[in-house]
Amino acid sequence: MAPIVLTRFNCVTADAWNGVHNLNTANLKIALTNTAPVATNSILADIVQIAAGGGYTTGGLAVVTTSSSQTGGLYKLILETFTFTATGDVDPFRYCVLYNESSALDSLLGWYDFGSVINMTLDDGLKFTFGASNPALTNNLAP
Repeated sequence: MAPIVLTRFNCVTADAWNGVHNLNTANLKIALTNTAPVATNSILADIVQIAAGGGYTTGGLAVVTTSSSQTGGLYKLILETFTFTATGDVDPFRYCVLYNESSALDSLLGWYDFGSVINMTLDDGLKFTFGASNPALTNNLAP
């Protein structure tokens, strides 16, 4: 399966310029939704999350930053790969939204579209891979 690609929210560059994010120390999370995100969304309250249950909690799943780097105005954020394992039925979802829980309003970074609805039941696992070849965020901060 080809890696899924992060689509950035429009607010990311402005938020970076305005000091909203310190991605080296931020608590990042992934929220699951079955409602297509809109590029103009900017905070977690704009996202319709799936209901809590089956191991998913409202507010999402914590992710860990492995590394970040900036070269020539291009910022790359690498997150640790992790697997979410259902402890029961999880509401269907198609999208996962990466956001910064450390920012005052839970500022959005981007979203992944799995291409179709995912249904998870007890012991089903879903692996989130954010390696160097599939960074969580690549952002050109140049004006």
